[in-house]
Amino acid sequence: MNYVVAVLPDRIQAEAAYLALEKDGIPTSKISILGRGYKSADEFGLIDPNEQAKKQSRLLSYWLVPFGFVAGYAFNILTGLNTFPWAGEVGNHVIGGLLGAGAAAMGAFFTGGGVGLTVGSGDALPYRNRLNAGKYLVVVQGAETDTRQATRILRSFEPENIQGYADTGG
Repeated sequence: MNYVVAVLPDRIQAEAAYLALEKDGIPTSKISILGRGYKSADEFGLIDPNEQAKKQSRLLSYWLVPFGFVAGYAFNILTGLNTFPWAGEVGNHVIGGLLGAGAAAMGAFFTGGGVGLTVGSGDALPYRNRLNAGKYLVVVQGAETDTRQATRILRSFEPENIQGYADTGG
């Protein structure tokens, strides 16, 4: 499945582009308008960058936190630190492990969350920002011939941006 996304400045141009696409034989089931009064980014399925960041952070923490615990425990054994005399030798090792796990959790949160926020959303974030600025998106999805035809028609409306995508996900 291929996609063409055109960013248009106002509702009137978005509706005119929709009508032109429909008039040229592209089925209305393959055309979507996103913006105020039409589909939202979530309804259409644009990835929410905050959700991607949470997902990436959680995924990273699954293996990083246990590794941090083991590293903290091992560090305490190797250095022989007795930071908390009341906890005893084994207690100090466990506290060292917990501190290592805490450090790993922070690393997963900041690294995984930051990467998920900046990279995980792809082009969804700029499109969301344009929708928030009051712009409209006209999206045509279909076979390559449909998207080529739609691109030709949408260019006549002089969109701020027009971008084609090929869905490579199996």
